[in-house]
Amino acid sequence: MPDLTHLMIASNPLSAWLVALAWLILVGAVSAALKRWLVSHLGALASRTTRRWNVALVAALRATRPWLLVVVALFPASDALSLPARSTHWSDIVASVALAVQIGLWAGRFIDELITASRETAMRSDPETATGLAAMSFIVRLVLWSLLALLLLDNLGFNISTLLAGLGVGGIAVGLALQNILGDLFSSLSIVLDKPFQIGHFVVIDGFSGTVENIGLKTTRIRSISGEMLVFSNTDLTKARLRNYRHMQERRIVFAFGVSYDTPPSVMEQIPSRVREAVERREHVRFDRAHFKDFGESALNFEVVYWMTTADYGVYMDTQQAINLELMRTMEQLGVEFAFPTRTVQLSASAPLPVALHDRASGAIASS
Repeated sequence: MPDLTHLMIASNPLSAWLVALAWLILVGAVSAALKRWLVSHLGALASRTTRRWNVALVAALRATRPWLLVVVALFPASDALSLPARSTHWSDIVASVALAVQIGLWAGRFIDELITASRETAMRSDPETATGLAAMSFIVRLVLWSLLALLLLDNLGFNISTLLAGLGVGGIAVGLALQNILGDLFSSLSIVLDKPFQIGHFVVIDGFSGTVENIGLKTTRIRSISGEMLVFSNTDLTKARLRNYRHMQERRIVFAFGVSYDTPPSVMEQIPSRVREAVERREHVRFDRAHFKDFGESALNFEVVYWMTTADYGVYMDTQQAINLELMRTMEQLGVEFAFPTRTVQLSASAPLPVALHDRASGAIASS
């Protein structure tokens, strides 16, 4: 039987082609088997620990693509063959690209899993940190793939200094074209760093109120108290006057009422103390003051100020309702009427006014 190992194919013996093929098969089979084994064993270990990097390492291993590693195996496979310089050059380029992509998948999945795990933990205990981690994930991936692309181009012989200069000029043009989008992006970073509000905070913006559900790179989504989703540009939010109720510990309440002008001074003197009693009977309340404020157009006006020691809006409304009802009962006991807008017109004259009636038909004039 003839020895086929010395059979020449494309200027290479069959044995060399078999060695090259063995490299490809070996790398593909070993990488697939090793991936399954490592994911299985490290996954079981990660399930018994709370360390985030263990989970991130397993996630990175799951990002292994055996077919990419087979392409990377073109490096040793091509060394076993005598190929034209052009073919060797292109095989090295393809293998370098595959290696860069696989490294990017490993590093990207590892970093992304760390950030995701940290963000999920922060969502339960610290929403403020979760807000920053959401933007950080995008920025880290962008930087990672940019660095890998530049390193790959440099390894392939490209002059990246010229490329970086060109990218700088192009970046200015792109920045001008995308200034609104970039403005929202930097506004998002400003919100993350300055923290005027975070996920879960109740805010009021230009008459719109609701709970912050998500802070994105371009927009922020707020669930309004009536149920619909409000979407705001991050740039608009950084320019708007915003009221954040998240850290409210006490609520200052000011309300007024008026009584009729026929209320005698002796009764007017009793009203502030009776109002104080009505307020202080309530829970979660700290009385401040109650005064006869001024003489209105149709009422004698009182102003009352007190503090709610809880920020719960429902508790405040229940308390105000109870105070109002007790004030109605108190005024009824004192015989005082609440005022409402009235106007009295008085006509007076020193002598009766002359009245003349003119009859158009007869032309007669009658006077009285």
